[in-house]
Amino acid sequence: MSDKPMSSEHPLYSVAEIRQIEHSALASLPAGALMQRAGVAAADFTRSLIPKDKTDRPVLILAGPGNNGGDAFMAAVQLANAGLTVKIMFAGDAAKLSADARLAFQHAQNRALAIDAIDRTAVARTDWALIVDGLFGIGLTRPVQSELVDLIETVNEAHCPVLALDVPSGLDADNGNVVGGTSGIAIQATHTITFIGDKPGLHTGSGRDYEGDVCVASLDIGSHVFPAVTKRLNDMALFADGLQPRRQNSHKGSYGDVIVLGGASGMVGAAILSARTAAKCGAGRVFIASPDNALAYDDAQPEIMCRDAQTMNFAKAVVVAGPGMGASRIAHDLLNKAIASHAPLVLDADALNLIAEEDGLQHKLQTHLAATIMTPHPLEAARLLGKSTQEVQTDRLASAQALATKFNAAAILKGSGTVIATPDGQMAINPTGNPALATAGAGDVLAGLCGALLAQHWSAHQAALGAVWLHGQAADDLVAAGIGPIGVTASELIPYIRTALNRLVAQQVATVKSGGPQKS
Repeated sequence: MSDKPMSSEHPLYSVAEIRQIEHSALASLPAGALMQRAGVAAADFTRSLIPKDKTDRPVLILAGPGNNGGDAFMAAVQLANAGLTVKIMFAGDAAKLSADARLAFQHAQNRALAIDAIDRTAVARTDWALIVDGLFGIGLTRPVQSELVDLIETVNEAHCPVLALDVPSGLDADNGNVVGGTSGIAIQATHTITFIGDKPGLHTGSGRDYEGDVCVASLDIGSHVFPAVTKRLNDMALFADGLQPRRQNSHKGSYGDVIVLGGASGMVGAAILSARTAAKCGAGRVFIASPDNALAYDDAQPEIMCRDAQTMNFAKAVVVAGPGMGASRIAHDLLNKAIASHAPLVLDADALNLIAEEDGLQHKLQTHLAATIMTPHPLEAARLLGKSTQEVQTDRLASAQALATKFNAAAILKGSGTVIATPDGQMAINPTGNPALATAGAGDVLAGLCGALLAQHWSAHQAALGAVWLHGQAADDLVAAGIGPIGVTASELIPYIRTALNRLVAQQVATVKSGGPQKS
């Protein structure tokens, strides 16, 4: 894990918000000013990506029919002025360009840069220093069509860096889906320079497979024209308040109890994973409360206490309900009891499915007074919302927000770029994690981690943010250590989460002692 200082807020803006910011900024700027700034930023970033031994190679600029193409023309001019060889291919009609894009086109002509039609054979050359994707940006609303499909396929096979301007062409900037779904196509960039503000779609859904490394160029727009932030990239600074060192004068009761309600016959492993995570991430005491056939003990983690769930007082602990709980009548009644106890809750797996099936449980959860965290994967979210999985994935942010609002909970919609949402409309997309998490039991580990943080007096929002970040960071640390992403098992995450958590606390202590911020 990096030892860099905790970063500042990283806002994310929808396409509609970016359009409004741009409109407000242009009101006090000369024509073409923002496009000029975008071109300069793109050219500077392009130059930083070209290895010194390849500066004699040409840069290919792909310019589309909209303002993204205008940005590309301006970048081409700046690169040519810096002494680089530039080749422009234009997929559009100059007569149909917007006023700003037409001005950029003219600048390229005045610089005596050749502007040719798209030539797939030429694109397939192997001597490009870099390819700049300025085809569509955030303006695309329908799938890429005709010869441009072949063009993008060719670019995606290139053996050089590919820089996307604003967003990779073909990717929806709001939701991270390829426009057109399975019948669509998008540029697979190695790098993206996104303008004005960062976009949610670059960090969730398929976005993480297409974005490459993202750089944000604000284009020197004043902060006064930006709207209030409701979407962010999850970051350590957002849950820094929870990262408190332990006092010497403390005991196990200082750090709370966690009851994992689960582990029915044939599914004990899920409860064990949750319980072990809770124990190793700081909960004072941890219980596995089984709806049937209670374990005698966990021989690998004997500190965990095993009980018959029907004998437990849920009101005295944080309840992590669902891992391997099953869908029996007894499981249903125990979940009902846990919700009615008004204990802090983490709801996962079978608990979510039982809630989805019964309006009565939904109503009780909606009026639950204590902190609640829900951790559904897309199929579970679909059941809870009465939608299809495809509908949930089509707009992951809206789906997470709908869950948080409907159930008055911090909702964690798992997946690539996990989304964390709260009932008051705040959302975050998590940047940590990798395909190592695509393994059975990883969700049980996350649920147990959420429970441990709640037991240590984190708020539901900060526990959700911190748990998701740490869960993903553990997977990243495993891969960095040469373990995975293929073949990582969920239990391997637990010690790495513990290490990451302790490092964050030490880092926060050092930040405070040096006079840095004490709060997020």
